[in-house]
Parts: sequence; structure tokens; C-alpha cells
Amino acid sequence: MGMSLSPEDKKALLSIVRSTIEKSLKAGTEPCDLTGKDEIPSALKEKRGAFVTLKKRGQLRGCIGYIQAFKPLEQAVRDMALAAAFEDPRFIPLSPDELPEISIEISVLTPLTKIRSLDEIEVGKHGLYIVQGPYSGLLLPQVAMEYGWDCLTFLEQTCYKAGLPHDAWQDENTAIFIFSAEIIEENGDVGK
Repeated sequence: MGMSLSPEDKKALLSIVRSTIEKSLKAGTEPCDLTGKDEIPSALKEKRGAFVTLKKRGQLRGCIGYIQAFKPLEQAVRDMALAAAFEDPRFIPLSPDELPEISIEISVLTPLTKIRSLDEIEVGKHGLYIVQGPYSGLLLPQVAMEYGWDCLTFLEQTCYKAGLPHDAWQDENTAIFIFSAEIIEENGDVGK
């Protein structure tokens, strides 16, 4: 399974996200095709799950992603760029004057692995995806680090995100999946 992305791949993904959002803001609702497909590096054509996180002055401004790998990475990132900017229900849609203050983070996911034992969870390395019936919640690996959570808190918070009781991870009907993410961030000097 292909994993590591080259520095060029990462740059390309960041520019896809930024240009997708910029073009959408300029065009209003007009969807536009961004690049000739032939310029896309082959690693970005692999099907991968991906999340796009937008931050404004360090604060979350939108984060949406595909968990499952059902689209080529460049397409997933493009879709999620628009979703994070305009469709995250926690935030009003991004406006053009906010764009200079936005920094972009992309998390490219490895496939989900269902765990049998909590010992398999490495906080800081793994993200969690918890499923019980119609409920599901996902937290990316970097979230636990940002908040300094231990494994138990991480499990509880992922249950909470799923709309489940905080101890639902103990329920035998709950499936817990781990994954890791390759995190691509714009350089810290963006938007300063």
C-alpha cells in the first residue's frame, strides 16, 4: 500500500485546497474544474481517506473529511476543502475576507483497523473512529495531542463526538477503529 507523500505531493495538495476555496469564493457557486488532470502526481490519484482542517489565527474554522478511501486523494481533498470552508455545520460559510487569515492542514489517512484491545491504541500516533449502530464519531490523531488527552479521555471524547454516552466504548456493540494520518500543514508563516 502506498503511503508516504513526497514534499512535492504535499505542496500540490495544499495548493489544491487553497485554490479550490479561492476559486469557489471568487466564482460564487460556480463549480470549476481546477487543473488539467495530467499534471496530478500519481500518488495523488491513489484512493485515500482525507480530512481538511481550516484554522483562522490558530482557531478551528472548519474540518470535514472522508474516512473511507473511495476517491482519488486529489479529488477527496478538493471535495473536503469546499466542505470544510462552506458546509461545516458548526460554522458559518467562509467569506472571502477571511481567506488571508486561514491556514490549511490536511490529514491523509491510512486504512482503518479494528482493534481487539485498547493496548493497540497509541495516543499521538493514532486517530480513533468509534461506531455503534447508526452513531459514529472520529477524532484525528493530532486532536488528542493538542488537548493533552490520555487514552481514556480520547476514547470518551470520540464517543461524545459520535453522540454516544462517554463510556460507550466499553459496550460490546461498539466497534473501535484506529488509523494514522500523515499531516500536511502550510508553513507557519502563512497569513502572518
